[in-house]
Amino acid sequence: MGGGGSALRVCADHRGGINWLSLSPDGQRLLTGSEDGTARLWSTADGQCCALLQGHESYVTFCQLEDEAAFTCSADCTIRKWDVLTGQCLQVFRGHTSIVNRILVANNQLFSSSYDRTARAWSVDKGQVAREFRGHRNCVLTLAYSAPQDLPGAPCTEEAVARGLLVTGSTDGTAKVWQVASGCCHQTLRGHTGAVLCLVLATPGHTAFTGSTDATVRAWDILSGQQLRVFQEHQGSVICLELVNRHVYSGSADRTVKCWLADTGERVRTFAAHRHSVSALKYHAGTLFTGSGDARARAFDAQSGALRRVFRGHAFIINCIQVHGQVLYTASHDGALRLWDVRGLPRAPPPRPAAPKRSLSRLFSNKVGCAAAAPLQPA
Repeated sequence: MGGGGSALRVCADHRGGINWLSLSPDGQRLLTGSEDGTARLWSTADGQCCALLQGHESYVTFCQLEDEAAFTCSADCTIRKWDVLTGQCLQVFRGHTSIVNRILVANNQLFSSSYDRTARAWSVDKGQVAREFRGHRNCVLTLAYSAPQDLPGAPCTEEAVARGLLVTGSTDGTAKVWQVASGCCHQTLRGHTGAVLCLVLATPGHTAFTGSTDATVRAWDILSGQQLRVFQEHQGSVICLELVNRHVYSGSADRTVKCWLADTGERVRTFAAHRHSVSALKYHAGTLFTGSGDARARAFDAQSGALRRVFRGHAFIINCIQVHGQVLYTASHDGALRLWDVRGLPRAPPPRPAAPKRSLSRLFSNKVGCAAAAPLQPA
């Protein structure tokens, strides 16, 4: 078991749990969204809070940080855009009629999902709804976007993918693929028997991976709607997914992370040691970092599965993690943002040489009753 890690800094400015943590593309800032109804901007250079974003009338559910603007969504049914230098609210996006669960900024478009059973596309500059995506029978939890250039050789018409495809996951047990240009439902991905909690897209390409309360991960062709593979070894809900180098990592309520070959569905590794649900995943430079309901973060060697280090200090579930440079950032329901030094993580020992293989033909060539008496010899 890896040794413990102590925090470089503890940022406890929020007065409620932190629901999400976002890192800017340039790596200079962090954004946290909290149960206290505020968001905060932090400098990755020194860990100092550089702006307090106030204005939401209820808790912040999710946030995304771009280089020049910050975006937050809330249980107050709105989305807000903020100036990252001044902390000033630049735009309020109104239209949803219930909690906004997720937002995604891509290709100068803003997408959102909500408990009102819809997803929406907005004009980032004008704050107006450009498209509504209606069809789910229950709340829309998660979403992902595939740009036109990420859909090579799409057999559908050029007009259908002219502005890309939006994929949404819902508690109705389905994922849906939407044509952003028209707002039409392109495909409905049916197969899960529980809520779709998380999804990731393989880009470039047109494969989606979804995780569900039915304890499975499923792979789909988002153009044809075909279910490609089912990954089924978890014993609890699949809460989070990470796709790296054609490997799918799935974090589950069964207290494990599993690594799968994306192209075949073969399970190649299981990461244990968690004492509660795995709530967050992040792969970085050969290390898999996890956050858990046991209030601890962990670092595993991604190749061997060996536990390198345990990060203790939070009091409640870790909701989100980010890594930048040699620093791990963890955000928790205890309201704290913690910074950890990840330099010097112990390397996993090289794997032991494989034992000599035994020939199956020799294994079963012994007569019944003699197999236990005669020790097997290497073939």
